[in-house]
Amino acid sequence: MDTALSGISAPGRLAAEDEDIGAEELALAARNHGLPLEALRYGVTPAGLHYVLVHYDIPAADPGTWRLTVGGRVDRPLSLDLAALRALPAVTRRVTMECAGNGRARLLPRPVSQPWLVEGVGTADWTGVPLRTVLAEAGVRAEAVEAVFTGADHGVERGVEQDYARSLPVAVAAGTEPEVLLAYAMNGGPLPPQHGFPLRLVVPGWYGMAHVKWLRDITLSDVPFEGFQQALAYRYRRDPEDPGEPVTLIAPRALMVPPGFPDFMSRLRVVRAGPVPLEGRAWSGHGPVTRVELSCDGGRTWTDAAVEPGARDGRSSRAWQAWHGVWRAAPGRYVLMARATDATGRTQPLGQAWNRGGFGNNAVQRVPVLCRR
Repeated sequence: MDTALSGISAPGRLAAEDEDIGAEELALAARNHGLPLEALRYGVTPAGLHYVLVHYDIPAADPGTWRLTVGGRVDRPLSLDLAALRALPAVTRRVTMECAGNGRARLLPRPVSQPWLVEGVGTADWTGVPLRTVLAEAGVRAEAVEAVFTGADHGVERGVEQDYARSLPVAVAAGTEPEVLLAYAMNGGPLPPQHGFPLRLVVPGWYGMAHVKWLRDITLSDVPFEGFQQALAYRYRRDPEDPGEPVTLIAPRALMVPPGFPDFMSRLRVVRAGPVPLEGRAWSGHGPVTRVELSCDGGRTWTDAAVEPGARDGRSSRAWQAWHGVWRAAPGRYVLMARATDATGRTQPLGQAWNRGGFGNNAVQRVPVLCRR
């Protein structure tokens, strides 16, 4: 840690027992917006509704001078402009992306950081070049073990001045399942500035910290990357001294489109008595979702919802799946819940999955509802 910066960049901490969300967290929440849950109705999230997490500033990018460099343990170092990338065979993949900190604000004790509830998610059609195509052109040497991806966003975190950078094992970077993309388009249009213009990484099935935005350099390394965002941040740890386990694949989650209509401040939902359609989306980075269960009594009893199968053409293999059911509501107050199970047998927990960074908390969503006559 740079001692000159330590006074302005505090270490990570947990909120005190009765501590409310403070001004710094509110400022982060204003910059990093989530998905309005009613927008779960869209199979593809409009770009302006897709969640956004920006660690530092959105960097200025001149597409005329921008270059992607590829170097390190390669046979042929590359410097590619956008025209060169667009000249390569392109693919489009529908990918659900979720922030690793989604659900953090619901943890007790609360890690002080971006205060996500459950809205840090979105699904887009990303178009670009398979990363393995560019790596093959560069010629990855046998001694390379990781590919390090560096973005143009620069800042300070916990006293460390840095460019945002993350790595992937070479087997993942050059693999086909999932097929990692160098994406230059989103939902058929250019990447918006907040989503990484002019180029970003898309790593299907992995939490959002792996999808490096404003990508400018790929370096193949023969040793594991020890940068801040890899070795210190984005690790599951319960104690400060614990080295922890790295955050990688997305844990299963189901989210419900809030039924009825809301109270402005409390967001309590109001419905009329009778059949109430329930719908939402479910996803997992470990495999397709095979089951979604619904509870209308706070988790005492559960019934199965109908789950649409995932796409089989490869374009949408890491995208969320729609689910739906019907609740026959009678007057009263209720807590609705939905939980997902994926093909590997992983199921959402009813309670929190606590860790100091607030990562991967996929506890079941709870939706308070008032049913009127």
